Amino acid sequence: MRRKGSLLREFPVLVVVALVVSLFIKSFLVQFFYIPSGSMENTLQIQDRVAVNRVPFTSHNISRGDVVVFRDPAKWLPEASDYSSNKYIAKIKVGLVAVGVLPNPAKQYLVKRTIGVAGDHIVCCTKGGKLTVNDKPITEPYIFSGNVPSDMKFDVTVPKGKIWVMGDHRGASADSRYHQDDVNKGMVPLSRVTGRVLAVIWPLKNFTYIPQIDVVK
Repeated sequence: MRRKGSLLREFPVLVVVALVVSLFIKSFLVQFFYIPSGSMENTLQIQDRVAVNRVPFTSHNISRGDVVVFRDPAKWLPEASDYSSNKYIAKIKVGLVAVGVLPNPAKQYLVKRTIGVAGDHIVCCTKGGKLTVNDKPITEPYIFSGNVPSDMKFDVTVPKGKIWVMGDHRGASADSRYHQDDVNKGMVPLSRVTGRVLAVIWPLKNFTYIPQIDVVK
């Protein structure tokens, strides 16, 4: 039987090991994010928690149909607010950020669906109201009920190293369409992509795997 003193001496080591493992997972494998808005409904709901694949090659191997989390590419979002006015809660949140349970608010994130990758020519819209990708009209089963594919016309070609993204709730998503006058012309650089959304993990009633849906055949 171990003596109490031995356990006390081992405890700091166990804490350090746990933190190292957590930081490794956060940096290279999986990170968790909170969904604050309805721009990806009904695929993702407000207040869902999602698991994001952070395997290093992921950000350079994004495919059409992937739901991705990415850092704000060019001031798409307003300035981030502080953690909390309560200093104790703020310290707890700082600790949760450090171990990867919460994302860093200084690096603001968005979540959208990848509609186009390098070389893709995307146009809105056909006479029937559909997007075309490389001259092929596409049917998007994930679009929020009652929404049209886009109420804004556009004609873009995605350059190398970037992706074109749109929210599934098209009527409530300020996505690539609305930022075509920024430095990236509405595109998201792959260097800003954190990873692909794998699953909704909380609340349990919403638990589900998020598949890739490439509607370009």
